[in-house]
Amino acid sequence: MSVIFIRTCIIFLVLIVVMRLMGKRQIGEMQPFEFVVTLIVADLACIPMADVSIPLIYGLAAVFTLFLLHQLFSLLEQSGNLFKRLISGKPSVVIDRNGVCLNELKRNNMDIGDLIESMRAMGYFSLDDLTYAIFESNGKLSPFENSERKDAPSSVPVLIVNSGRTDAKNLRLIKAEKQDIARFIEERGGKLKNTEVLTVDGQGRCYLKFKNEKYKITEYPLKESAAW
Repeated sequence: MSVIFIRTCIIFLVLIVVMRLMGKRQIGEMQPFEFVVTLIVADLACIPMADVSIPLIYGLAAVFTLFLLHQLFSLLEQSGNLFKRLISGKPSVVIDRNGVCLNELKRNNMDIGDLIESMRAMGYFSLDDLTYAIFESNGKLSPFENSERKDAPSSVPVLIVNSGRTDAKNLRLIKAEKQDIARFIEERGGKLKNTEVLTVDGQGRCYLKFKNEKYKITEYPLKESAAW
């Protein structure tokens, strides 16, 4: 019985560490330790039911151990901010008044594409639709709308540059070459390798952010044949 208890504790702790390392994208709307409990309990409930050779008390002992661990971790979270940060992490500000916070995204194993996808799911299609965006510790995105943004985009902005690299598929969409984008960026005082993000919508409205600088809204000269 004690072996089952110890093995369950070890698996529980290892899975929590793994879930924390995997980042917020993997968590959903539960805290990491709650998600781990859900995963393990589902398996533990199935094993003694499917395999009659395993005594039922073994499965019950493991489930009860998880219950105790859940209660313990809940109490630790409530005891202070230090334990809460260690167990569940802390919110990440991924958009602020300067634009996208690429370092915060990387800390959570995410990139610009993941952020844009999360925003689209909430009805925001342009990165400057939000003044602030916060990924909570449960993986949910909390948006704060940009009150200065009045004009709604008539087409979905496409990601052209992500962390200094161009997207070949989206370049074809806007009928441009990599050197065209590099020249466009240089004309605005930057370099392609130092460009954290560049998006363009169907009207040529461009969101451009260089490393360690506030984002800019400018115009990209789209060709007449570029439409989506």
